[in-house]
Formats: sequence, C-alpha cells, structure tokens
Amino acid sequence: MAAGLLQRDGRLYASGELLLSTVAGLWPQARESWRSGSCVEVDLSGVTHADSAGVALLVEWLREARAAGCEVRFVAMPEQMRAIAVVSDLDELLHCGA
Repeated sequence: MAAGLLQRDGRLYASGELLLSTVAGLWPQARESWRSGSCVEVDLSGVTHADSAGVALLVEWLREARAAGCEVRFVAMPEQMRAIAVVSDLDELLHCGA
C-alpha cells in the first residue's frame, strides 16, 4: 500500500504505509501547509504501518515547519510510530510520550 497525504479543513491527513520506500514522495507535499505560519495538525490515524523512516519524516516536517514559523501537532499517532519515537528518544520532540 502506498502512502498518501491529503489536506482538508486546515488539517493534513497521512495514510497508508510510512516506510523507507514511500516517505520520499511525501517529504515535500506538506511544505505548502507550513507557509500559513500558524499551527497545523497532522492526523496520523490513517497510517497502517510505519518504520523509522516514517518517524524521520515527522521530525523533518517539524523542522521545516518551525523554520517557516509554523507549529505542527501530530494527532492519533499509531502505537508502532510512538514506540519507535520512544526508543529513539524523540517522544518529547514529537509530543507522543507513552
């Protein structure tokens, strides 16, 4: 299953598999959202599978958004991504503490 990103109602919806083989296509898709300069929510409830590349994507989105003066809030993070963030010591950065 491919990964997808949909923008609707001021929120981004990620779906599918956020894997090393799929995240490169999503990397630039969110950039337009950061230009708003406000808070953007990224809903991860549609993510069916993720690896460390999926978590790296979130970190990069966070970095890019902050550089553009925008805050990102990740909601409905799947447990698999949360566990990777915790063992990678990124849970506080991504606000996903277990």
